[in-house]
Amino acid sequence: MAVKTSWLVLGATALVLSKTVFWFFDDPEGPNLLIVTVLALVLYFPSMLVCSRCVGVESAKLTLAILTQVALAVGVYTLMG
Repeated sequence: MAVKTSWLVLGATALVLSKTVFWFFDDPEGPNLLIVTVLALVLYFPSMLVCSRCVGVESAKLTLAILTQVALAVGVYTLMG
């Protein structure tokens, strides 16, 4: 049950970070839903791999996976900005 909860938390975090990345761009039309979803998937899958491959306490794995998402989001924003 904890694994499914972790994956749901990672999915929600990926969506929030993806929306946040595109919110910082000066686009008068706003972010496109498809593009936000694709970036969320790009953030989600590497963090899911990190969470599933690490050994240890569930909360530590989840924290590491969320930090992976944040690092990827900052990297994407830096490359696109």
